Amino acid sequence: MIGARGSVATTAVAGCAAITAGLHAPTGMVTETPPFMDRGLPTLSSLVFGGHDTTSCPLPKRAEELAAGGVLPHGLPSAVHAELAAADAEIRPGGPQPGDARSDEELIEAFTADLLDFVRRRGLARAVVVNVASTEPRPADGAERLPASSLYAAAALRAGCPYVNFTPSTGLHHPHLTEAARTSGLPYAGRDGKTGQTLLRSVLGPMFAQRALAVRAWSGTNLLGGGDGAALADPAAAAAKNAGKERVLADTLGSAPEGEVHIDDVPSLGDWKTAWDHIAFDGFLGTRMVLQTTWQGCDSALAAPLILDLARLTSRAHERGLSGPLPALAFYFKDPDAGAPAALGEQYAALLDFAERLGGAAPTGRSDRAPESGPSEGAPSEGGPSEGGPSEGESI
Repeated sequence: MIGARGSVATTAVAGCAAITAGLHAPTGMVTETPPFMDRGLPTLSSLVFGGHDTTSCPLPKRAEELAAGGVLPHGLPSAVHAELAAADAEIRPGGPQPGDARSDEELIEAFTADLLDFVRRRGLARAVVVNVASTEPRPADGAERLPASSLYAAAALRAGCPYVNFTPSTGLHHPHLTEAARTSGLPYAGRDGKTGQTLLRSVLGPMFAQRALAVRAWSGTNLLGGGDGAALADPAAAAAKNAGKERVLADTLGSAPEGEVHIDDVPSLGDWKTAWDHIAFDGFLGTRMVLQTTWQGCDSALAAPLILDLARLTSRAHERGLSGPLPALAFYFKDPDAGAPAALGEQYAALLDFAERLGGAAPTGRSDRAPESGPSEGAPSEGGPSEGGPSEGESI
């Protein structure tokens, strides 16, 4: 995981350990529901965690902080301390940090080496790279350097790892990586996890459209703290975040209504957030009406089960030989890959169809969507992780 010592990553590691040990039910994990049973997904007990981060707070300590804030159950950090410590031992320094003189190529090579070393040392079948770092601003037009999220995405391609972007950051959506992604033969998915306000919008938008009610305006406000709140205090980062929220309404309603989303950083809220929506719409004979919603939730507890779902689904897609974008995973994202439906009900139906595709024996000697040309410079070299033999397990 990129951002492996953050709240979302810590909650995912602790939660996976708790579910595996039978301490808690897998609430919020779609892949633990009946339609996904017997689809060949890696078991939770087979997952091995590692990643990169620019911070040094160890996972056990971060878990204690989350428990003190009510994010994790009291006593859980102690119960899964060994699993948290094991994951923390697999976290490597991220970058680029201030004063880092390495070029983009040197950083990509370093991250690639870390990934390959992780896979070799732990005897893994494959590694899935999941970006859960704080939102970064969109790169300026003509910028010479790749943004940090794209450096990690490039390293994932080069190491032969499926990639998931759970943030609105650029990641693989950089023009310099388009060809490498297309020819890599790897599956990838994104972007920006759909956990709260936009999840609700993807349900309510189709409701208004299907009932032929005219939405005049749709405005929203987000109050949140923690690392994400601090990052989104930057207007450029907030703009990247809001793009996905606005796309959901435009796609489900047919056009974008008046109004916008305001994001306010409230540090005292910590990992908790409140989202308000004010929807003005017209009914029969032009009668004006309003729907207001309030969503109060814990970002990490909402996101962590989705991270585990996506890692398992993408891993199985890789095993099955699928490559390129996975629009069937739009169910999980605000700004999914092109061609994906926008309404949550349609997205769930597509996800169930995808689960059907994942079932059965893995194909041999071919992929469901083969790359149009040979491996690119960013693709895995011979002997990469996807060519290994028997393994201890999967990994995030």
